[in-house]
Amino acid sequence: MHTSAALARIAPSGTTAMTDRAIELREAGRDVISLSVGEPDFDTPPHVIAAAKAALDAGQTKYTAVGGTSQLKQAAALHFKRDLGIEVPPSQVTVSAGGKQAIFHAMLATIGEGDEVIVPSPWWVSYPEIVRFAGGKVVPLRTSAKDNFRFTPADLEAQIGPRTLWVLLNSPGNPTGAYYPEDMLRGIGEVLRHHPRVMVLSDDIYAPINYTSDGNGGRPHATLANLCPDLADRILTVSGVSKSHAMTGFRIGVAAGPQWLIKAMEKLQSHSSGNPCSISQAAAVAAFEGPQDFLNEWRERFRQRRDKVVAAINAIPGLSTPSPDGAFYCMIDATPLMDRFDGDDVKLTLHLLEHGVALVPASAFGGHDGFRISFAADDARLEEALRRIEKALT
Repeated sequence: MHTSAALARIAPSGTTAMTDRAIELREAGRDVISLSVGEPDFDTPPHVIAAAKAALDAGQTKYTAVGGTSQLKQAAALHFKRDLGIEVPPSQVTVSAGGKQAIFHAMLATIGEGDEVIVPSPWWVSYPEIVRFAGGKVVPLRTSAKDNFRFTPADLEAQIGPRTLWVLLNSPGNPTGAYYPEDMLRGIGEVLRHHPRVMVLSDDIYAPINYTSDGNGGRPHATLANLCPDLADRILTVSGVSKSHAMTGFRIGVAAGPQWLIKAMEKLQSHSSGNPCSISQAAAVAAFEGPQDFLNEWRERFRQRRDKVVAAINAIPGLSTPSPDGAFYCMIDATPLMDRFDGDDVKLTLHLLEHGVALVPASAFGGHDGFRISFAADDARLEEALRRIEKALT
């Protein structure tokens, strides 16, 4: 008995592996604080919960259209226009069981043998694995802390080759919190105009969690499809409600792009999962169409946590991190300490796990010599975790 060649090309998720290990230790009676998963600790907004209950009471428990209900497609189109500045008809929106599924289907529906996908690193753990599973070749685009983990248009130009099919862009990003402002995105767009074969997957799932100077309350979130509308026929923008509305368990993602690609993704979805959960879709309509003012409070609380983590980490000898512009992660550099762990950041994170803090090694994200902290945790546990990290390393 054996598994497929496609499955052999990928590795298990590093983030879920560490989370699962933390759960095992807790079940064994150990006190472990998990900062390994990107999940807001806030409760799902009451109006979203009410919409889910109302859908259940109304008997909305049957199949829906494969690519989502018309109500959710319309609500998602509102979200893309209001929050990302992208004008898109509902017919060019599709709904999936989380943003990850949308990315998976986009890659599987388009990648052929020998096609290359440029993936900035450090990267979200699933990006390269999805590309490899689809049969594509991952072309890393290295970024560093000194550049706030952002690549330049010139960096991108240098990596594009004759077989480049996709560029993956995540802003604000996981695991670094990197955010690409308007000027950088316009420069990236100019590069892409010279390469008409290259498509862009713009993962904007963290768009509402943005700490730039305008607090995301002035000008709209900067995204490529809005700034470069002439490229819209080859940009897929992925969003959702998981991070913005604390709805990770609802498993709803939305994507907007050219109609041919949306139809291809829905064709694949018709044979994989079928429609997303009907109750979750009703809840997502309420999330997109309902009040958004709570996001300002959540963003400010995340900002305060970010500042707390950055200050605490940079005060620990041997550790350093830049201040992320978005999302709820810090990528920690531990290079001066790596001799203690034989140059292996997995050993480093296992050492910290033994001291009661679950983190993910940088190597899981295509990085090295460090780890990622998720500060989507309540303040008391976050402060205790930071104390444990300091004690374990000093």
